Amino acid sequence: MIYINRNGQLEKLRKEPELHQNRGFSYGDALFDVLKFSDGKLGIVEDHYFRLMSSMRMLRMKIPNHFTLEGYEKEILSTLEANAINDFARVRVSVFRNGGGQYTPDSNQSQYLIEATAWNSKEPNDESNTPYEIELFKDYQVPSGLLSTIKTNNRLINVLGSVFAKDNGFSNVISINERKELVGATNANLFLVKKDRVLTPSLESGCINGIIRKKVIEHFVSKEGLNVEETAISPFELLKVDEVFLTNSIIGVKSVDKYRKKDYNKSMANELKRELLLM
Repeated sequence: MIYINRNGQLEKLRKEPELHQNRGFSYGDALFDVLKFSDGKLGIVEDHYFRLMSSMRMLRMKIPNHFTLEGYEKEILSTLEANAINDFARVRVSVFRNGGGQYTPDSNQSQYLIEATAWNSKEPNDESNTPYEIELFKDYQVPSGLLSTIKTNNRLINVLGSVFAKDNGFSNVISINERKELVGATNANLFLVKKDRVLTPSLESGCINGIIRKKVIEHFVSKEGLNVEETAISPFELLKVDEVFLTNSIIGVKSVDKYRKKDYNKSMANELKRELLLM
């Protein structure tokens, strides 16, 4: 039996969700966060919590009084315990505005839902022998601006990019915005390395304000001899740089092997995995 945590109450998962009462389903009026639970610990929970609170404020959702950092962590751990998970898991926290209203909601009060999915410890960042190859996804553009930096439920471009990658034999694709600037992979932030320069799309470009992205930038800034730039990046840079890697809270750091005729090295990504213990 699988349990979910709905507003602090553990419930057995029903087969038929109440979709008609959920504004996240009806209007995409929702956001989510994903955390890694590894070796009995939640990864960087404080940063995840404050990002979620900031995102709720951007969407003008009222934060429940009991939804403190301590309460947030407690509810996640109780969900893991109810599902008898004590080693490795992917935790998703969804927040949606209360039902009622059409485009104009009846209320700005919010509800939350916590799900936990167990996995084998090797699955999130499986280092198989298949080269990790990327391609540009140009069918649709991610809008630039700060609204794209939060993890709302409107992820159609990510879904269509993933379908494109699967249909065409790529490991992942890189999205662009309306200005033809790189944004990020379907499920991760993007970093490019050329000698002593580290480039990553700026938040103004429309990339997700990733937790691991933030930690990697802080790490690079602290190192002498590296020039870290959060900036607008042309797709042509993918053919000029020495290394490309992706980051998110589940995989940590993932090296890219190939883009079209360009092969990349993995030195910076391997160094990050050692120094930040990101697998």
